[in-house]
Amino acid sequence: MYTQKRTLEQWLALLGIVGAVFYFLHVIIGKANYPGYSSMAQAISDLTAATAPSREIASALTGIYGLFTVAACTILCIFYQRRTNKPFRAGIYLFAVMQWISGVGYTLFPLSDSGYAGTFQDVMHVVVTAFVVLPAIASMVLITIGTIKTNAHRWLGILTMAALAAMAIGSIGMGAFPAESFGIAERLNVYSVVLYTAVLSVFTFQYAEEI
Repeated sequence: MYTQKRTLEQWLALLGIVGAVFYFLHVIIGKANYPGYSSMAQAISDLTAATAPSREIASALTGIYGLFTVAACTILCIFYQRRTNKPFRAGIYLFAVMQWISGVGYTLFPLSDSGYAGTFQDVMHVVVTAFVVLPAIASMVLITIGTIKTNAHRWLGILTMAALAAMAIGSIGMGAFPAESFGIAERLNVYSVVLYTAVLSVFTFQYAEEI
């Protein structure tokens, strides 16, 4: 196990865990301030929609989540700049790009109303989602390849593929599940990315110097 003195970047990488905490706080507290909200049927984005009663508190918490998450992923890019192999580094860089797109895009284009009202703002929200999902998938594939090439910590590759599988099942489920189960499929998709960011933070803090 890695026991040498950790760098400042490794300590700052733990901001990814703090970000994940604020994300789940935004879901829990947002729901508490949204009478009648259904976690099974409604999207998480409904909590920050322009007309949502929970918008103010949920947006504040998700904003903090975005700040910490983007900061953590940027730190990961700096830390891995001259470490490990090219596929792993490329995966980290692409994952950070995805988080930047998510943080900026969803802030600029929240849903105009619960569900999908078809406004320009809603269309752009969907576009942002497309630009988030594609690099997320590519980054996880690259990170998995990178962990295989190192012959160490292949468990991270296994967790990465598990997160990718959860994203895929969630994405398919959002279109295939009945409307009353939409929220379950979306949460499987979104939570896998949030939790995976925390996994990368822990990995960087605890084991990074071994790869």
